[in-house]
Amino acid sequence: MATSPAEHPSAQPFVPETRSLRTLSEAAAACRGCALFEHATQTVFGNGRRNAVVVLVGEQPGDVEDRKGRCFVGPAGRVLWRCVEEAAIPREAIYVTNAVKHFKFEQRGKRRIHQRPSAAEIDACLPWLSAELAILRPPVIVALGTVALRSLLGRPLTIDAAREQELTLGDAHLVATYHPSAVLRADDPPPIEAALTEDLRRSWQLARREGGGARANAAAS
Repeated sequence: MATSPAEHPSAQPFVPETRSLRTLSEAAAACRGCALFEHATQTVFGNGRRNAVVVLVGEQPGDVEDRKGRCFVGPAGRVLWRCVEEAAIPREAIYVTNAVKHFKFEQRGKRRIHQRPSAAEIDACLPWLSAELAILRPPVIVALGTVALRSLLGRPLTIDAAREQELTLGDAHLVATYHPSAVLRADDPPPIEAALTEDLRRSWQLARREGGGARANAAAS
């Protein structure tokens, strides 16, 4: 029997043993592993090809993603896909997901204002991300922002500090970079967007080298 979120927040009881991303996604739709499901419109699971060589991990769905049920389809998504195009990464080579699968927000009148997920909520949702990565086994994982990095590493680390390190997660290279929303919030956006683009470009170079040209080309075709 699944434990209640109040007792011990965790998605683990809801995660099936499967090698199917579709089965995972369907199971995630019924997740009650933490309290965030209570107010979100729906679970927003990852999407992309199973043979993707670069997995982009964001923070959580935003308002638009929560309504549409897909990752990175709002304002931050427009920034991200612009940077992906500039980095010359084929979209077919990418799988996108988030560390937290439900939108956390504060209602202010008719507006829903994004709220950063807590450490407990990040940890509660980790079993879904771990299950995705176990199926995908990508050569490169990109952490977009500190929440994604905290989820993947299990400890806090700033993006500036992480960008100076050679990080790994199991057999995969872990590239840390700015969340595209940082571009939208920045007083001087161009340098942040340029850094994000350069980190994405490096992730693609690593994927082609470590994942083997054959897998990278297959994912991109």
